[in-house]
Amino acid sequence: MALPRCYRAAVESEAIVEPARARPVPKGALGAAAAILYVFLWASAFVPSRVLARGAPPLGILSIRFLFAGGVLVLVALALRLPIPRARGMWMRVLGIGVGSNALYLGLSYVALRHLSAGMGSIIASTNPLILALLAPSLLGEPLTRRKLVGLVLGFSGVVLAMHARAGTQTARLPDVLLSVAGVLAFVFSNILFKRMPERPHPLVLNGGQLLFAGIALIPAALLLEGVPHIHWTSSLIWSLAYLVLALSVGASMLWFWILQHGEASRVSAYFFLTPVFGLLLGALLLGEQLAPLDGLSLLVIATGLWLAARS
Repeated sequence: MALPRCYRAAVESEAIVEPARARPVPKGALGAAAAILYVFLWASAFVPSRVLARGAPPLGILSIRFLFAGGVLVLVALALRLPIPRARGMWMRVLGIGVGSNALYLGLSYVALRHLSAGMGSIIASTNPLILALLAPSLLGEPLTRRKLVGLVLGFSGVVLAMHARAGTQTARLPDVLLSVAGVLAFVFSNILFKRMPERPHPLVLNGGQLLFAGIALIPAALLLEGVPHIHWTSSLIWSLAYLVLALSVGASMLWFWILQHGEASRVSAYFFLTPVFGLLLGALLLGEQLAPLDGLSLLVIATGLWLAARS
């Protein structure tokens, strides 16, 4: 269906490649709602991700997910006639973002989730804000105020408290935890790379490109480690894949780049401390995973830390 002329003109007027200027941090209800929605979508991914990781080779199905999602976004960008940058340096940065934020981060997480619980996976992912805040002053020039530091330390303490309740069980084996931590580090550095880009293509082009790069990058690893994929296409696997493609790889990724573009990376990433809140509850409700007695206290500590960090 043809787009209305006024809408198409508005889209095309924003499609030019612009310098990555600093923009105001989203404030009030809009910024908070966008960040909370993103974190909820991200936490909800751990449940369908475990379904995929247990019903298909994790790297193979992840590559398929990225290729589908990237293809959808690129087709939309072409349909809207958005300009495709030709600068090699820009595409190398898009490649780095895709490999770090998707191929490495989710690839390592998918392998770990074969044994790691959905709630535990979401807890490890929430260490992202502390790592990013420690690197942001030197790599992004973002100040680390005392209130932000206290908030981040409180948030991380809540994460450690929840992790301690699961230590020594099959839901928190050391090799799986290390794989997840390595993925988080890759995600952190991909965010730094995004913030340091001197100019950026249209969000549809950027997100579609980085997803396609991530899907292509995973093909050799999937064939080497898993061989030719043999996937049992059950209804639960198909619905899980569809949810992850549309809600996560397309919807949440677009939302995250918008949030990251409009705010300090160390501040907006503090909302990742809410990931355990949703991850533990969704894991308990949908997968029957047990909640530990200390979970309530740990979530209260995390919420307090988020409140302090967001107000710094």
